[in-house]
Amino acid sequence: MASGGGIPLRLQLWNGRRFDLAPKPTVTVSIPKPSALRYFIAPDLNKLGKAFVEGDIRVEGPIHDIFRVAEKIARRIARTRIRLPVLARRHTRHRDRSAIEHHYDVSNEFYALFLDRSMVYSCGYYRSDSDTLDQAQIQKLDHILDKLALRPGDRLLDIGCGWGALVMRAAQKYGARATGITLSTNQLEYAREQIRAAGLQDRCTVELCDYRDLDGEFDRIASVGMFEHVGLKNLPLYFRRIRELLAPDGLVLNHGITTSDTEARWMPLGAGEFIDRYVFPDGELPHVSQVLHDMSEAGLEVADVESLRRHYARTCRAWADRLDANREHAAVIAGEKRTRIWQIYLAGCAYGFESGWMNLYQILAFRADNTQGLSVPLTRDYMYSDRRPEFH
Repeated sequence: MASGGGIPLRLQLWNGRRFDLAPKPTVTVSIPKPSALRYFIAPDLNKLGKAFVEGDIRVEGPIHDIFRVAEKIARRIARTRIRLPVLARRHTRHRDRSAIEHHYDVSNEFYALFLDRSMVYSCGYYRSDSDTLDQAQIQKLDHILDKLALRPGDRLLDIGCGWGALVMRAAQKYGARATGITLSTNQLEYAREQIRAAGLQDRCTVELCDYRDLDGEFDRIASVGMFEHVGLKNLPLYFRRIRELLAPDGLVLNHGITTSDTEARWMPLGAGEFIDRYVFPDGELPHVSQVLHDMSEAGLEVADVESLRRHYARTCRAWADRLDANREHAAVIAGEKRTRIWQIYLAGCAYGFESGWMNLYQILAFRADNTQGLSVPLTRDYMYSDRRPEFH
């Protein structure tokens, strides 16, 4: 039986009956028992995602098609929903660490199934259509360090350093003295082992530390894919702390995801609720206008803003494809349920960036009391040059 609904979906019921909602369905949803139909009453992405994750329905088809079908169902059938203001969440040190551990302390082996060889879990930088994920991530590291005009001997701080790729690149290629901080024990142990193996102990350190508890002064500060965990209410404090840690002639680059919603409400069609429940507890996305406002209020002058939305769409698509190709191994490492969570999450993120629900901005800034702007050359040419910039 076919319907003209235009959704490329086949529904397979428990009694053997089959319904095709388009002539050539690419996704098949098997509903093993009548009770699973509750997910399709006023469905949204949270309900449909839960049904998939909990195993109450079985889904077959390419992972990106699966998410697009779910989005079409939610958009077409879901009730009109009132969009309420986001209530600010309480981001204490303990709660932030618990959220980080929930997301990042799955297992290093699990992340290695879909990340690049450098274990970089943030947006890549694609210079051409032929670039691989490995190339894009190395190019991203260099793009950040080039924007920061990193010089030999500079003291670099990486807030939320992940598995240590940026601090190691800064030390190896640029000759910087690099410090990374993380709240993930798994990341800490992995990064320290990589630093030891590369013989960089004299130039690289990684510590288990909250950004609120760090002391010192740094010539360059990078925060890559971390401020999503800070919380909307804490953004002013976060940027003030960066301002306090930054040397008078220093530079900071904040690389983070933002929402396209100017009022910073959660993502549409129940996607935000799914992410909060299963993936990123307490994650909050500001609009870029709020980020710029809070940076300025904290005493930072913005020098450059670049959108990498399309780069992140491509990065997430690559991650989703790699995890899908390794899903059997992933299920052995992390279990069937967690593997399904990550499959739909990564495919959903790719769709979110492709559709403009989210964006990724790199924002370069310096201390506003450095009125001569000596930290930044007059033009952006230095970011794309092999020559290190000269400061006058």
